[in-house]
Amino acid sequence: MTRLQQLYAEQGQSPWLDNLTRGYLRDGTLQRMIGRGIRGVTANPTIIAKAIHGSEEYDDQLRALASAGYSAEDAYWELAISDIADALEVMRPVFDESGGADGFVSIEVSPDLARDTAATVAAARTLHRRIERPNLMVKIPATAEGIPAIETMVAEGRNINVTLIFSLARYAEVIEAYLSGLERFVASGGDPSTVFGVASFFVGRVDAEVDERLDALAVDRSDNLSGWAAVSQARLAYRMFTEAFAGPRWERLSGLGAQPQRPLWASTSTKNPAFPDTLYVDELIGPRTVTTLQEATIDRFEDHGTVARTIDRGVDEAVEVVDRLAEVGIDLNDVALLLETAGVAAFTRSVQDVVAELESKAGRWAAAAGLAGSAASV
Repeated sequence: MTRLQQLYAEQGQSPWLDNLTRGYLRDGTLQRMIGRGIRGVTANPTIIAKAIHGSEEYDDQLRALASAGYSAEDAYWELAISDIADALEVMRPVFDESGGADGFVSIEVSPDLARDTAATVAAARTLHRRIERPNLMVKIPATAEGIPAIETMVAEGRNINVTLIFSLARYAEVIEAYLSGLERFVASGGDPSTVFGVASFFVGRVDAEVDERLDALAVDRSDNLSGWAAVSQARLAYRMFTEAFAGPRWERLSGLGAQPQRPLWASTSTKNPAFPDTLYVDELIGPRTVTTLQEATIDRFEDHGTVARTIDRGVDEAVEVVDRLAEVGIDLNDVALLLETAGVAAFTRSVQDVVAELESKAGRWAAAAGLAGSAASV
């Protein structure tokens, strides 16, 4: 049994692959990863852009789209949706065998809509309607404007992966949006057992920013604050999860078949080479959670990771770390706002860059064919 398989079998944690390329779908790589224990796939605008960038695997489809008059941006979405649809087919047996617990593939709404609630709702609806599969999750960023969009989508019975969560305060809003959405769905006659969701709490980026601020403040490293902000926040987030999905309010929904919105640990690659390279996997293992892993992290975890329940270990110490960070001048809510803004901006740039590349490539093809006037189509 692989360590990934042990995570699920022994600890109730689902490992999902944090990557997707057309090559993985064509050469059987994704299928082989399922055999190793991968139980879901996440993709974001940067991952999709990286897969398309410089690759010839998309050229045939892009040529057809260009000939059909698609704009570069519309072509990007067609390419992305094709990969997501194929990945959903590969993951469908996992979804069926797990009774809907896993087997999901996520695609994110356009990041430039992150500050527009109505546009986010419309985009999420469009993706769900275009890719009508039970194991699809649409990602919505947990911005202030994204929270009501999340509730609206859950109230319509749609699977949502809430992304870019960096703070406990915002996570509380995400939980409330999910519960309120489920209650509205039930009130409208919906079956809550058909709704699945995860809340993606980012870890590695938090430590990178906090440690930079600790250095700027010249905080003594012997204080053991460096490298523990992210794990501490995640453990406190898990405590919030266990408290929210218990008690009379949740029991009413659960009695109707509702599924909890599982915490998902994102950005689990260690950014600081001074830290253990499986830090954010080893320290955040626990039931009813998801961990997302890039290939390098998978290999390292399989080589020397530790499979043991750690997510609710040292919760008192986690509270102390958060308190001490505040005492030395680290405002974790400010850290979260900065990272949220940076995350949205980075995803937006990724889409813009790959759209520009698609437009340039189609233009070169058109020019070579003596049809330069059609370059504007893609």
